[in-house]
Amino acid sequence: MMFPTRIEIIPSEGIVDRIRAHVPVTTTLTVTCLPHHGIERTMRAAVQLGVLGYNVVPHLAARSVHDRAELTGILRDCNVAGIREVFVIGGDRRQQAGQYGSALPLLEDIAQYSGGMMRAGVAGYPEGHPGVGPVDLLDALLAKQHLASHVVTQMCFSEPKILDYAALLRREGVQLPVWAGVAGSVPRTKLVSLATQIGVGSSLKFLSRKGPLARKLLSGDRYSPQTLVAGLESQPGNIAGIHLYSFNNLDPVPGGPDQASTSAALQSALIRGTARDN
Repeated sequence: MMFPTRIEIIPSEGIVDRIRAHVPVTTTLTVTCLPHHGIERTMRAAVQLGVLGYNVVPHLAARSVHDRAELTGILRDCNVAGIREVFVIGGDRRQQAGQYGSALPLLEDIAQYSGGMMRAGVAGYPEGHPGVGPVDLLDALLAKQHLASHVVTQMCFSEPKILDYAALLRREGVQLPVWAGVAGSVPRTKLVSLATQIGVGSSLKFLSRKGPLARKLLSGDRYSPQTLVAGLESQPGNIAGIHLYSFNNLDPVPGGPDQASTSAALQSALIRGTARDN
């Protein structure tokens, strides 16, 4: 089997034009929301991509939403662009921008304003969260699941940890499908340059703490999640799909976009490391 795959992009300058050039319109894209970018940049990119015909899932960080009026505007923009799904997180912003301190009240208002029509993914943490204990994380997920359509795990480099986490959720009563958050095939030079351009230095620190497999991403080698994904695919029924963190590494598949008639070629490139580097 081959998992359905979504590709996460960061709404950096020029990203929409790069996606148009290199990414088939059949690809599902998720658009991240970084604290220093804010939701405005996320939504601008998401709406542009939605209008172009991509299936787009914008990330909404609760602590970055100012008020219900702003949320209403976001949902109106989603409707215009044909966006039917969002990914709701609390967010890493130190000072919340307005009335939403966590994902739950934002999910409640999204459900109310959309009449329950907007699908919403929520975050899961196979390796824990630096600021929240494991019991609180589980309680929060149980409280949110009636408003959510699926769980996406934070980036993880261990197949057993992902599978153990999915099993834990089932045992504890979380029945939502679980999408595994996996780093795409990224060369070190690409990641370092992106860190400079878009401020993902915290991701570099995060990765460097994750052991030898993750450190390969920061070494001269290109990290490839191929073995991890193959291991997950060999255990059917546990994982619903792959959420691929691309780090905006969307260089063309060899042969050019004309030959990549479906998103499978791009997904394969990002997983196996065959995308060309500029």
